[in-house]
Amino acid sequence: MPLLTDHDEALLAARAEDIRALLITMLATAGSGHTAGPLGMADIFAALYFKILNHNPGEPLWSERDRLILSNGHITPVRYAAMALAGYFPTSEALTLRSFGSRLQGHPERERLPGLETTSGPLGSGLSQAAGQAYAARMDRKKFRVFCIMSDGEQQAGNIWEAALFAGRNRLRNLTAIIDRNNIQINGMTEDVMPLEPLRDKYEAFGWHTLEINGHNMEEIVDACDSARAVYEKPTVIIAHTIPGKGVPDIEFDFRWHGKPPSKAEAEKFLKQVRTGGAAVPGEYA
Repeated sequence: MPLLTDHDEALLAARAEDIRALLITMLATAGSGHTAGPLGMADIFAALYFKILNHNPGEPLWSERDRLILSNGHITPVRYAAMALAGYFPTSEALTLRSFGSRLQGHPERERLPGLETTSGPLGSGLSQAAGQAYAARMDRKKFRVFCIMSDGEQQAGNIWEAALFAGRNRLRNLTAIIDRNNIQINGMTEDVMPLEPLRDKYEAFGWHTLEINGHNMEEIVDACDSARAVYEKPTVIIAHTIPGKGVPDIEFDFRWHGKPPSKAEAEKFLKQVRTGGAAVPGEYA
C-alpha cells in the first residue's frame, strides 16, 4: 500500500500552498525577514507537520513527541506558518512576525513559543543539538525521533562536521537530518562561495545513511522519512533538492531574495502566483 494516496498528496499540496501564502503575508506585514528559503521549504514543512511528525498541537510539550530542530533559524517564517495552520496558535498571530513583544521573533526562541525545541540563530549549531537530543533519547529508552533541518550554506561550518562525526560514531538511528539543498546563500551560489560537492559522499564517509530527493515531491519526502525509520545502524541524512523562492517564478533561484521581504505590492503579485485554489489567510492581500 502506498504511503500516500492521491487524496493525501493533494491535501499536502494544498497545505504547502497555504503555508506559502501565509508566510508571504507575514513577511510583507513585518517588512523584514527571509523569503527564498522559506518558500523553498514549504513542501517539506507541510509534509512534516501534516504527515510525518508524531506531535500534538494541543499539547506541544508532550513527552513522546518527535523533536524538530531548526538549525537555519532564519527560515522560521515557514515553520511559524506550518505551526499556525496545524493549530499551535491562531493564524492571526502569525501576522505579528518580528513585532516587538511577539512570540514569533525573526529567529525562533524556545522560551517564547511552546512547540519550539531550541533557540536558533548562529548557523551550524542545530545538528549538534539534534545529535545530543537523539543520544539522550536513546539513553532514556525513548521512542521519539529527532529531525534536524539544515541549510546547505551552513554545511560550511565546522561544527556541523563535528556533530556528523559524533552521530555516525554513535550510530544514532533515531536521528534524521534534512538538508535544504537550494544552492544559494546570502552572498551568492554555494558552489561559488565555498563548494560543497560531493556532499552525499562526505556524509556517507562519516557513517550516515544518505538519501537524495526532490524536495518538492510529496511522495519522495514522505517515503524518505519513512525509509529513515527502517535504518537500524546509522543516522540518516536526506539531501532535499529545492528551488529557492519556489512558487513565485519571479524570484526563483535569485539569491538576492535570501534575506529580502516582499513589499505589499510585491506580496499581492506573489500571492496570485502561489494561489491555485487554497483558502485565504487572515490579512492576505487581495
